[in-house]
Amino acid sequence: MAPTSLAGILITAMAFLSCLRPESWDPCVQVVPNITYQCMDQALNRIPDNIPTSAKILDLSFNPLKHLSRRSFSNFSELQVLDLSRCEIKIIEDDAYQGLHNLCVLILTGNPIQSLALGAFSGLSSLQKLVAVEINLEYLEDFPIGHLKTLKELNVAHNSIKSLKLPDYFASLHNLEHLDLSNNQIQNIHHKDLKVLHQVPLLKLSVDLSLNPIEIIEPGAFREIKLHELTMRSNFNSKDVMKTCIQGLAGLKTDRLVLGEYKNERNVEKFDKFVLEGLCNLTIEEFHVAHFDYFSENTIDSFNCLANVSAISLVSLNLDDPSYFLNNFRGQQLKLVNCRSNVFPQLRHLPLKKFVYTENKGVSTFQNIELPNLEFLDLSNNGLSFKQCCSHIHLGTNKLMHLDMSFNDVINIGKNFLGLEKLEYLDFQHSTLKGINQFSVFLPLKNLYYLDISYTHTHVDFYGIFSGLISLQVLKMAGNSFQDNNLPNIFTELANLTFLDLSKCQLQQISLKAFNSTPRLQLLNMSHNNFMLLDTLPYKLLYSLQVLDYSFNHIVASKGQELQHLPNIVSLNLTRNEFACSCEHQSFLQWVKDQQQLFVEVENMLCTTPLYMQGMPLLSFRNTTCGMSKTAIGVSVFMVLMVSVVVFLIYKFYFHLMLLAGCKKYHRGGSTYDAFVIYSSQDEDWVRNELVKNLEEGVPRFQLCLHYRDFIPGVAIAANIIQEGFHKSRKVIVVVSRHFIQSRWCIFEYEIAQTWQFLSSRAGIIFIILQKIEKSLLRQQVELYRLLNRNTYLEWEDNALGRHIFWRRLKKALLDGKPWNPEETEDSENNHQEATTSN
Repeated sequence: MAPTSLAGILITAMAFLSCLRPESWDPCVQVVPNITYQCMDQALNRIPDNIPTSAKILDLSFNPLKHLSRRSFSNFSELQVLDLSRCEIKIIEDDAYQGLHNLCVLILTGNPIQSLALGAFSGLSSLQKLVAVEINLEYLEDFPIGHLKTLKELNVAHNSIKSLKLPDYFASLHNLEHLDLSNNQIQNIHHKDLKVLHQVPLLKLSVDLSLNPIEIIEPGAFREIKLHELTMRSNFNSKDVMKTCIQGLAGLKTDRLVLGEYKNERNVEKFDKFVLEGLCNLTIEEFHVAHFDYFSENTIDSFNCLANVSAISLVSLNLDDPSYFLNNFRGQQLKLVNCRSNVFPQLRHLPLKKFVYTENKGVSTFQNIELPNLEFLDLSNNGLSFKQCCSHIHLGTNKLMHLDMSFNDVINIGKNFLGLEKLEYLDFQHSTLKGINQFSVFLPLKNLYYLDISYTHTHVDFYGIFSGLISLQVLKMAGNSFQDNNLPNIFTELANLTFLDLSKCQLQQISLKAFNSTPRLQLLNMSHNNFMLLDTLPYKLLYSLQVLDYSFNHIVASKGQELQHLPNIVSLNLTRNEFACSCEHQSFLQWVKDQQQLFVEVENMLCTTPLYMQGMPLLSFRNTTCGMSKTAIGVSVFMVLMVSVVVFLIYKFYFHLMLLAGCKKYHRGGSTYDAFVIYSSQDEDWVRNELVKNLEEGVPRFQLCLHYRDFIPGVAIAANIIQEGFHKSRKVIVVVSRHFIQSRWCIFEYEIAQTWQFLSSRAGIIFIILQKIEKSLLRQQVELYRLLNRNTYLEWEDNALGRHIFWRRLKKALLDGKPWNPEETEDSENNHQEATTSN
């Protein structure tokens, strides 16, 4: 191709691509068809045209939209959530969102807005949440949202707002519940700034002023103001400033006051007893303090003003002994979360109804408490050990309804919850329970509806373990084990049970009566066990069962009962099993196809066997090949076996059959050789120098068949042995020696010789023992050993008399059956002897 032509094509292609709009490439991901679209970071400079008008959630974040003109979103009247985070938006014109009557959430985070028209947010008649973080906002007066009557949450954090002055339009935001002004530049708070809250109280409003460098709060600025929550964390650069500002809050009424620091934003390191004095002038229901490094006994008085607070939360504090702060506490709720202390708090005779002590460090042993009004106790995630548990003696109450002791160390059940009969919720998960199998520890808990003993190292071998739990609805016992990996009938009193988790319990079998006493069971989790077959017979009385999870087992198929014992099931999970997609289980496979609407992720139910189906969906199995009758299958199998046997016999006795065919062919013809000699190649010198010389050169003369001389070149050795050796010889001479017994070829020739002797009535085998052989070596060839014991053989002796006798006997044996004249033979022998004597 000419360079000019190529350049022309490239220029044309580039021009065409430059004309394509990004949205024509369908850059948006359809998360939920016609509902949710994600178009984040696709370099879009306008809203794609291919998004349907039915969309309700649209994410356009990280696209360079830059300018929102009038009615930019008028085509999306159904839109409820719109994310425009970091879209480089600088200008928002009037009526930019006009038409979005259903929009509830608008996110404008990270846009460097320079021009915001007064009517920018008009038309948003249903907006409830507006996130305007990092938009270069300096004054709330410049934010035209006064007409958003439905607004509940306004987040203007991380801006450059220098004053808390709330514009007059806040008086019309009657539904506003949360105002986030954190991480701005507010330093001073004056009475006039909160004028609108004095005039029109917003009783549900929560205000977050965290991370503002507050230096002064004018006394009386918050007087008579009622807030749902006020949060001030990491606001003060010293404890003196903090003390002054807390005093400036005098007269505030709030349901919840949050003070403290953030983990990575520490300004005030130590407290003294004067810092919280100003709290005495506030009306507080709940007090929350977090992330102060050090509290000492000297700061005990700091909490005197909190004596009448109904709830205190201490989060991430260093406390020598929490008890010091609580002696005068008269509230009903106390939380200690992620604190570090030396001892477990000694709680005595406090009016607490709820005590949460979780994720704390430095304490390993639980100490008995005395809280007679306690109803809710959470001791989770502490790594505590309990020497004796659980009764009213240890917990100092008989009103307890909620007890959470999960994620701890060893818990010794020494009491059967004596005095805790009102308990409704009990959680021991991921703690080590001891003594639970010794007696019916839960017997008094007639009101308990929730019990979690998952992963508690419990080995169930006591059938009365759940006796007394007549009101139990939820039972979780995953990660434990059962005797003989069999689920027995241990739920005899759980008639109200609706949820049961038995996952990861190493179960292999289920007793047929295991669920006979749980007729209301609705959800059963048997996943991650070791079941081989899906047995539905134990569930025949569970008429309320709707959800059954058998995922992550080793299920091959069912036991044949299928759906007949699961009449009301609506969800069955059999994923991650080891299905056998073979004709043997075709009824089960067909049932899955017929009822596939019941199965969870039925397309992910994969075959494991046979090999050619491995990894394929179970639904791809076709049972058309399974229509053959059993008779046809049986005949086919029999024929295959017969053919296999015949092939094996032909393979094993091929040379014997070959010998038989040769015997029929050469039966009427004369023999070419007098004898075929079988010997080891290592005995060839004796054969050449003794045997051949004396038989072929002596009188009478004999013709021997020797492999090195008489075998036809180019023919297989086995074929030469049979055709040239056995078929053309009258006799067979077997030269037995140590080398002969150890040679596989010699043994092969000897076995063929036996068959040859059997097939040819005139045949004979002459054994020559060339050397003395140990019986142990000879016994390795059992048949040869027996023949030598039953038949006469020749033994070579290397002396004059022995050789003379040997040759006379051997020649006599060879003459048997030879078609010669005996007189000629005798005369020739005598002449030979006389010639030898005269010489």
